Amino acid sequence: MRLPRERFDYSPITGRRPWKLPKGARIAVWTIVNVEEWDFEKGMARQYLTAPQGVATVPDVPNWAWHDYGMRVGFWRFLEALSKRKIRATTAINAHVCESYEPVARAMLEAGWEFMGHGVVQGAMHLLPDQRAAIREAVNLLRDFTGKKPKGWLGPGLSETWETLDLLAEEGIEYVSDWVNDDQPYEIRTSAGPLVSVPYTLELNDIPMMVIQHHTSAEWLRRVKDQFDRLYAEGARNPRVMALAVHPYISGVPHRIKYFEAAYDYMRTKRGVWFTTGEEIYEWYRSQQ
Repeated sequence: MRLPRERFDYSPITGRRPWKLPKGARIAVWTIVNVEEWDFEKGMARQYLTAPQGVATVPDVPNWAWHDYGMRVGFWRFLEALSKRKIRATTAINAHVCESYEPVARAMLEAGWEFMGHGVVQGAMHLLPDQRAAIREAVNLLRDFTGKKPKGWLGPGLSETWETLDLLAEEGIEYVSDWVNDDQPYEIRTSAGPLVSVPYTLELNDIPMMVIQHHTSAEWLRRVKDQFDRLYAEGARNPRVMALAVHPYISGVPHRIKYFEAAYDYMRTKRGVWFTTGEEIYEWYRSQQ
C-alpha cells in the first residue's frame, strides 16, 4: 500500500508544541467561497435534477442554470452578509471567472478577498491533458486580474495526481488545502521545496452536507456551532483552524442564507476568534517556524 509519507510525516496533534495566533486567539476561522465556471457544452458532473428517463443531455440546462443562479444571485447575498460583518473571505476561484463573470470577480477584488487558485474552469485535475499548462494558465489569469500571484490552491473537487503538488510548487504556489486531515497547518514536501497545508473542510462544506447527505440548513448551522465550540475549547491549549466552505448556488439561495448569517453572528459573540483568510493563516504559520 502506498502512503504519502514522502510528502509529510504522521504527527499526532497531542504531541505538538503549541503555536500562537495573533492577539492570543484560540481559533482561526476562514471562509472559502467556491466561485466556479462550468462548461455549458459538457455534461454536468453535479446534478441537482436527474435527466428524464435517465438519459443525460447536453446542454444540461437545469443543472447548468442551477450553478449559474449562484453567480447571478447567490454570490451577492454572500458578499452582502460578509461585508456587513466586516469579514474578508477567500475565494477558491476558477480563473476563467475573471473573464466570464467579471462583475463577480471585480466585487471580490474590491472587497479585499483573497484569490485562491482553483483551476481554469471546473474539472478534475487528473483528467487534464496538460496539468502543468492548466496550473500555469490559472495562476497567470489570477495574477493579471488581481495584480498579484495567488499563494493558495484548492484543486477542483480536491483532485490531485501524484505530480500535482510538485507542479504547484514549481509555479510558485505556497499553500494548498486539498488535504483535509488536520486542524492545524503542516508542511508538505515537494520536489520544488515545501508547501504548507492549510486546513480545509468536508464536515462544514455545503456540498457533502446538503447535496450528498441531504442535511437541512438548520442541521448545517447546528454542526457549525458544535464544531466551533469544540475547536474553541481545544484552542485554549493549542489553537485550531476552522474552515467553512460554501458555494453560491447552494448556501446563497433564499431559504439558506439566514443560516449562513446566523453562523457568523454566533461565532462573533466569542472572544479570541480570528476571522481571517487562508493566505494570512499560511503567513502566520510560516512566521512561527
